[in-house]
Amino acid sequence: MNYLAIALFALVAVTAALTAPPVDHTPPVPIVKLSHTGPSPDGSYSYSYETGNGIQAEEEGHLNHAGTDEEAIEARGSFSYTGDDGQVYQVTYVANENGFQPEGAHLPQVPPLIQKALKYIAEHPEENDSH
Repeated sequence: MNYLAIALFALVAVTAALTAPPVDHTPPVPIVKLSHTGPSPDGSYSYSYETGNGIQAEEEGHLNHAGTDEEAIEARGSFSYTGDDGQVYQVTYVANENGFQPEGAHLPQVPPLIQKALKYIAEHPEENDSH
């Protein structure tokens, strides 16, 4: 009976060791700069930070069209980081009632004809209604 308990305990210990997540020995990345303001009563805010491994980010936000049916938060910002290939990648963006709009040299571009078609569709919503 004692052997059965020992064998069961060993089986549970081995199973736990095999299913446990791997231990990450990577040291934490320090925050070397950090600043923020807000949110202010008008909804505006800003923040920026830089990490010890070179990641940088900043953003400011405010309320557009306050008090109207079109009221929406708008955020503008940027971030940069060094990729596994050693190249520094930078993204700037606007996020508002029109969605998230990133720009960066490494990001794919929407072809001009597609842009023109999307603009036309947005300007002519009456043609998109199903009857």
